[in-house]
Amino acid sequence: MSKYISNVKKQFKFKHIATWASVLLVLIVLIILNGAGALNRSTIGLLSRIAYSIILATSLNLVVGFLGELSLGHAGFMCLGAYIGTFVASLLRNVIDSDLLVLILSMLTGGLVAAIFGFIIGLPALRLKGDYLAIVTLAFGEIVRNIFKNLEVFGGAMGYPSKTYKAKDLFIIAFVVVVIVLILIQNLIRSKHGRAITAIRDNEIAARAMGINVTFYKLFVFVIAAFFAGIAGVIYGHYTTPVLYTTFSYNYSIEILVMVVLGGMGSINGSIIAATLITVVNFLLQSKLSGDLAALRLLVYALILIAVIIFNNAPAFKPIKERLSLSRIKAKKVEKKKDIINDDAAEWNRIETKINVDAIFTPDLPHRDEVDQDGTEDSEKEGE
Repeated sequence: MSKYISNVKKQFKFKHIATWASVLLVLIVLIILNGAGALNRSTIGLLSRIAYSIILATSLNLVVGFLGELSLGHAGFMCLGAYIGTFVASLLRNVIDSDLLVLILSMLTGGLVAAIFGFIIGLPALRLKGDYLAIVTLAFGEIVRNIFKNLEVFGGAMGYPSKTYKAKDLFIIAFVVVVIVLILIQNLIRSKHGRAITAIRDNEIAARAMGINVTFYKLFVFVIAAFFAGIAGVIYGHYTTPVLYTTFSYNYSIEILVMVVLGGMGSINGSIIAATLITVVNFLLQSKLSGDLAALRLLVYALILIAVIIFNNAPAFKPIKERLSLSRIKAKKVEKKKDIINDDAAEWNRIETKINVDAIFTPDLPHRDEVDQDGTEDSEKEGE
């Protein structure tokens, strides 16, 4: 046991827990503010939206960023989780008195159902690549929401009348789920399975040649991402009522994809920040632009996204980005440490020598048959 603990201490690095530890710290601060009554109802609702948006963005990043496959059906898995999870929750309330236990069981059920459909769709679809895979997943998302639209058991076109969870408690549970999801995803990416997944993204042919089971890992990532999307759908179903099929449209899948692309492909921290910013921007535009100005919401939203993308990619803004880059700041600190360590006057490359090193290692050596300046060859000199 002591040997195991010592190995863990050697391998421990703060950067491995920095992401979810930061989210946990934010959650503690929010709980304190909520207990003090500093958070109003709209802010509490916004926090729940941010939480399930982070789950959606990070789970899609597994497929798009780390696996390298384009999926446009993530809203379909969320739709499955939202409808099935809230339906199961309404049945469980007749048997279980605890709302928290009902929510947990409904999240597991919604996630498992989404994962099963992810397996069913992923098994044939992941044999496709590029645009073909995107079209299949897009079609899946549209089929799912149209099925729920026409099922009277789930409320039909009027939506399923779900029972919302207490808003002041839901955001806390949602952020706890976010922390758990981040721990699972980050541990997966740092494991040997994560290295196999990124190897498939970098070069699928080389990964196959190295003996990696490409089909298994593609399907594995797709199922895990669908499971997390289903859980996010259950949180959404307990956040608002009724659960409407119109929410899970193609546009919402694109919005989740924008969170991933905007935050950076394969960047968990970037997905968290982008999901938070996009959710906040949407919330502010919905609350500020009402009535006749509501038509401008999507226009303003699109302009903001275009401005951010230009800032991320335009060469003119590259110096500004480099100055604000955390990696550059860290690199400067490392260079300073190296300068301090290497500040040794007796270092070998600082000691003056009488012999020019270039003269020793020069490749311009005379050939043995080369004629001297006097016109005599080396062989004649030796004879003399």
